[in-house]
Amino acid sequence: MSTDDAMNLPELEKANAVQSGRSGGEGEKAAADLAPVFDVPVKIQAVLGRTQLEVSELLRLSPGSVLELDRRVGEAIDIYVNNRLVARGEIVPVDDRLGVTMTEIIKDGEGVN
Repeated sequence: MSTDDAMNLPELEKANAVQSGRSGGEGEKAAADLAPVFDVPVKIQAVLGRTQLEVSELLRLSPGSVLELDRRVGEAIDIYVNNRLVARGEIVPVDDRLGVTMTEIIKDGEGVN
């Protein structure tokens, strides 16, 4: 998703209010109440997979080394916010970079192994 396609929080809240049948005033107030947290930094991680190495193996790695991960090609990646699993997604190309599109939102306790 490009930044042009992204909705800011007030627009998203307004869209949700319209879908749920609420008037615009209530949605605008809820978004305004969240304004103090807009600048709070969060750590987001898109985890492709994991592996375990001994220190001796780690020290032998060099540019071009291949690590085998615990995921298969095409399998969903985990998306963490502040070290908490919140979604799963897929890697997508965005111009000359990689991005992640969320395909599944994880509810509390769901998806924890």
